[in-house]
Amino acid sequence: MIHLSGSAHPGDRTDRAHQHGRVVEIACGLVAVLVGCLAITGCTKAPAEAPPLPPPAVTISCPLEQDLADYADFTGQTAAVKSVDVRARVWGFLQTVNFTEGALVRKGDLLFQIDPRPYQALVNQAKAKIAQDQAQLTNDEEVYRRTYQLHTRGAASQDTLDKALADRDSVQATLMADKADLEAKQLDLDFTRIEAPISGRVSRFEVTEGNVVQSGQNGGTLLTTIVSVDPMYVYFDIDERTLLQVRRLVQTGQIKNVQETAFPVAIGLADEPQFPRQGSVNFMDNRVDPGTGTLRMRADVANSDAMLTPGLFVRCHLPLGAPRHTILVSEQALASDQGQKYVYLVNDQNEVLYRPVKVGRSFAGMRVIESGLTKADKVIVKGLQRVQPGIKVEPKLAEMPNHLAAEKVSSAPVGKKPVAN
Repeated sequence: MIHLSGSAHPGDRTDRAHQHGRVVEIACGLVAVLVGCLAITGCTKAPAEAPPLPPPAVTISCPLEQDLADYADFTGQTAAVKSVDVRARVWGFLQTVNFTEGALVRKGDLLFQIDPRPYQALVNQAKAKIAQDQAQLTNDEEVYRRTYQLHTRGAASQDTLDKALADRDSVQATLMADKADLEAKQLDLDFTRIEAPISGRVSRFEVTEGNVVQSGQNGGTLLTTIVSVDPMYVYFDIDERTLLQVRRLVQTGQIKNVQETAFPVAIGLADEPQFPRQGSVNFMDNRVDPGTGTLRMRADVANSDAMLTPGLFVRCHLPLGAPRHTILVSEQALASDQGQKYVYLVNDQNEVLYRPVKVGRSFAGMRVIESGLTKADKVIVKGLQRVQPGIKVEPKLAEMPNHLAAEKVSSAPVGKKPVAN
């Protein structure tokens, strides 16, 4: 049998036919799936649009109006009005200590007792010498009297009379010296009782009983110290700018010189809110310190509760000038853009407006607005983060947050006693 080259085998045709059918079957399945997906997609509804957001809610307030005085704050330090080093004025053994360390003492209270017996013996000796001289003077007085009578009758010479007179005068002088010596010895005896020279708080005792204390012209043994308690001084330094401002106020007659009348200052301790303690400036130094460019001032502050002690650092609140009419807003209503302060306002159409302002001093969380606002403006104080110029908002009117309620002297006029707001 002859086989022609290139002819296909019957088995191969069957395989090809089978493969072709399989491919057709897969293609039909894909078409069916694609048609099903298109049908499903055509039946799905388009999503609905999101509802518009409501206008953001904000809190608005009208600016406050208040008469306030300008002020300056400084750091001061307390000092005692009177301070005494208690020293021994005579030498001797320290017999007793008669106070409790750190206690309050009154002027005249006995603090220390030095052994008085040696000085008492000297006093007794001086008294005896005076008694002896007094007896001698009595005798010389009688001798002179008799000699004088004899001289008048010519029975005694002039020399005898002069000698009697000299003896009497000599004893008189001796008696005067003895009395002065007694006074000195009595002072030494009195100095053995060391009493409080002022009223105040006493420190610890530097010497205990049984020790010998010394005296001297350059100062005896230091025994303790006493500082007065009420009132208390507060020293603080003001800068040149504040000094010039005060001087100009004096020149224009808005305040009086400190030499004419004391003007008020408020004091606050480190743990006290605001400035609850009232005082008055009663001293201003006569020159500016060239090293620091500051001028030393001193205030007199009452200390009835004895909270102030020498050496404490305090805050000083010094009003400058008479109160003036000001417009204030809360610090939380202010925003800043590259150094420019501004606020957001709400108009009658509830639209947000941008308003730049010029600010002044801060008073207890409130800021003075020098220009840019009126008392009728409605300032956004809460919700600033949710707004921008031009959008509409839902405003809620409320009172401006007022932080001046606890401020005691921010509106106190200079030269008068501060009053609480």
